[in-house]
Amino acid sequence: MSAASTAESADFRGPLDITRAATMVLDAESTVIGWSPAAAELLGYGPSDVLGRPLTAFLSVRPAGGTLPAEASGAAGPGPGPPFLVGNEIHVARTRDGRELLVATATCPLPGGAGASGPGTPDRILVAAEVEALLHWESRIALLQGLATQSPVGLAIYDTDLRLSWSNTAYEREMGQPLAAFRGKRAEELYGAGSFVTPGYPHTLAGVMRQVLDSGEPVLDLHFRGQPPSDPGRDHLWSCAYYRLEDAHGHALGVCEDAFDITDRYRVQERLTLLVEAGRRIGTVLDVATTAEEIAEVAVEDFAATVRVDVTRAAVTGETAAVGSPADMSLLRVAERSAPGSGTPDPGLPANGPTETGLPANGPAGSGPARSGATATATVRGPAGSGGTSRPGSPGGPGSPDGPDGTSSPADSGDPSSPGSPSSPRQPYPPVDYPPGSPQNRSLSSGGLVLDEGTLVVPLRTGGAILGLVTFDRGAGPDASGRTLGPDRAATFDNGEVALADELAARAAVCIDNARRYTRERTASLALQRQLLPHHLPPRSAVETAYRYLPADDVTGVGGDWFDVIPLSGTRVGLVVGDVVGHGLQAAATMGRLRTSVRAFAQLDMAPDELLTRLDDLVGQPAEDRPDARGGSVETYDVTTGATCLYAVYDPVSRRCVMARAGHLPPAIVGPGGEVSFPDLPAGPPLGLGGLPFESMEIDLPVGSLLALFTDGLVEARDHGIGRGLDTLGRVLGDRSASLEELCDRAVSELVPGGTSADDTALLLVRTRALDADRVADWELTAEPVSVGRARELATGQLEAWGLEELVFATQLIVSELVTNAVRYAGGPLGLRLIRDRTLVCEVADTGHTSPHLRHSEADDEGGRGLFIVAQLVRRWGTRYTPTGKTIWTEQALPPAGAG
Repeated sequence: MSAASTAESADFRGPLDITRAATMVLDAESTVIGWSPAAAELLGYGPSDVLGRPLTAFLSVRPAGGTLPAEASGAAGPGPGPPFLVGNEIHVARTRDGRELLVATATCPLPGGAGASGPGTPDRILVAAEVEALLHWESRIALLQGLATQSPVGLAIYDTDLRLSWSNTAYEREMGQPLAAFRGKRAEELYGAGSFVTPGYPHTLAGVMRQVLDSGEPVLDLHFRGQPPSDPGRDHLWSCAYYRLEDAHGHALGVCEDAFDITDRYRVQERLTLLVEAGRRIGTVLDVATTAEEIAEVAVEDFAATVRVDVTRAAVTGETAAVGSPADMSLLRVAERSAPGSGTPDPGLPANGPTETGLPANGPAGSGPARSGATATATVRGPAGSGGTSRPGSPGGPGSPDGPDGTSSPADSGDPSSPGSPSSPRQPYPPVDYPPGSPQNRSLSSGGLVLDEGTLVVPLRTGGAILGLVTFDRGAGPDASGRTLGPDRAATFDNGEVALADELAARAAVCIDNARRYTRERTASLALQRQLLPHHLPPRSAVETAYRYLPADDVTGVGGDWFDVIPLSGTRVGLVVGDVVGHGLQAAATMGRLRTSVRAFAQLDMAPDELLTRLDDLVGQPAEDRPDARGGSVETYDVTTGATCLYAVYDPVSRRCVMARAGHLPPAIVGPGGEVSFPDLPAGPPLGLGGLPFESMEIDLPVGSLLALFTDGLVEARDHGIGRGLDTLGRVLGDRSASLEELCDRAVSELVPGGTSADDTALLLVRTRALDADRVADWELTAEPVSVGRARELATGQLEAWGLEELVFATQLIVSELVTNAVRYAGGPLGLRLIRDRTLVCEVADTGHTSPHLRHSEADDEGGRGLFIVAQLVRRWGTRYTPTGKTIWTEQALPPAGAG
């Protein structure tokens, strides 16, 4: 817009003002005797053309109340003229070029006129202007009138001394008194305690207005916070604009202030911002305590001075949420937070002295139990005999229900209010008990929110169940620091804030319920893991072991890989590692079935190739024939078929190891000198595929050899292949100076950086041992009856040499029965072997392939009681088949003096 048009639009002289209107001087006979330049400009006639002529020559005699020219018909209404121009006459003027022009006229009689003068004597003055121009002027006048009396925007004019000189009606309402009562006052006298909160500008009214006066630059949308005289005690927020007022010569007259109260809009924006922040910060982890602490952090200090979150015991422990009577539920104080300098009495905890959390009942600033974060990756580890250690979230680690030895620790027991450690009596989640009549008790009883002055109690509800309570407390007054928490922050909660608190609690309830479900599922997963994987490998005379287990599913903490160390007869030990397709609970359940089957087959003393054959048959059963199949159910996918397994049996007496594999990677063998090899073990097909037989390989393992059994998750990754992983593993295991625990740590740190991988990882390290020659005694006997007595004599002499006289009588009965059966039902030669280990092992070998069976003899039977008597004398017994026959073995517990 040009400067000329701007000046024209700012000219508030009326179109009928004599200084700018078309002016005509008439005598008593309506003859034109005077003609202004504005009239000549409007109608096109010069003075010589109109002077002395009657007015009717170019202006209609009567007002235009009938038919108007076509171009003016839209501007006129019925009656004497448009309704906006009542009081002025409307005429049709004919211009010099023949156009018809709709004009509004006004007449002003001259003193001494009224027809008393003769022709040529001035009688009256007539002014005329276009109707359209007059309408525009009337609109501007109405605008000024509306700003002064009807506008909701407060307008005020301050002079150059910054004293108020004028204000409109809206400003008077804010002041609560008429203009005359405060005219001439400075801005600081009207809003002394207020200040601007918009950054980059002076904080005071005088500073901003002085800046506008000096610079001439207007400022827009400055936010001013203060308390209006009409509403003391409550903060309001205004959006203000300031611009300099100047006269026609550009001299400053003062400053105009436009102020609009945006308190309600700001409060709505605050609530929306708080909801957005709540969505961003609440529920970041699947942990009940952390979620409760997050809602307290979000609400303090912008919404409430103190926030307390009480959660039911069932929600903390992951149990099913209660849907019965809320009044009978047990609540625990999970989180509490207060603004600095505030704090109100807590009706749910003892009023005097420290609470069970070790903090005062009202809680200091930012009080509340420490956060408990969710764990990321579970790692099971441990050497034989040490119990091992674990990462957080794994059995035996912090955050796990189990201690290092697989037992439940006090801090992680099912009681969430149990002490955190044996040396600290502090309870992380103290129980709360609200007295009858308290807002919390009323909320529990009704199941709805309760507003009691400055306290708002909102239940945490989801799916018809109640999970706890959130108490928002504004406190009795301002905080100790005098900080203004926000505009229009009252001591109680209005309807909008109640709705906001309800929404916050609803969001928190969903997050807490998700955390409760996660806690329940994780507890079940960890319980499943405790049943499926060994947490403590007891010491064995045959081997020394250490292991690591890292599931790819860090949420449940379980996976499809497994390992096991199985004690076998004759001090032998079975070593197994396997891998199930997939991850998570279904793979873990499948792994559990396979591990149980392997243990059962191993107890039958099967050779590795025979064991894998039986396991392959079991996996290859049709789905409808499996024990877990249900009629009509459909499996999403089968994770059993395609599983891999490696099974080995090590004998510490012969120092030989027999192993076979079903689609699994071969083990790594490190000799006593540090040389690393991966034996070319015949590769059978994965389980369940069938088609090819499994083959065993027998290897001599010198004392001190290292055997590493592992899954492909250890040596294969996205950034490298199996070959590179095997090279790295061999380099790590070649260090003979390191312990098994150190080797496990190095292998995991180099092959699985960060402790996480795309596949489950299992690693079992075994260092072989051998039984000393003086702990093993064996003899060869003939298959003759005389050998029974000879066997008793040999066994008795050896037991006396070992100092096990207490076992002589029982051993004589065992040897007699087993050798007698071998002589009677099998063939020679016979073998007798005694092994003094953690138990006394007695073995009788023969060339027969018929296994004896334990039975109960009838009262009149002459025989059949021998094996029954043997079974009562030993801890366990069994039959082991060999290529040349079978071996019947027994194990007896050693007396305390002979143990070891």
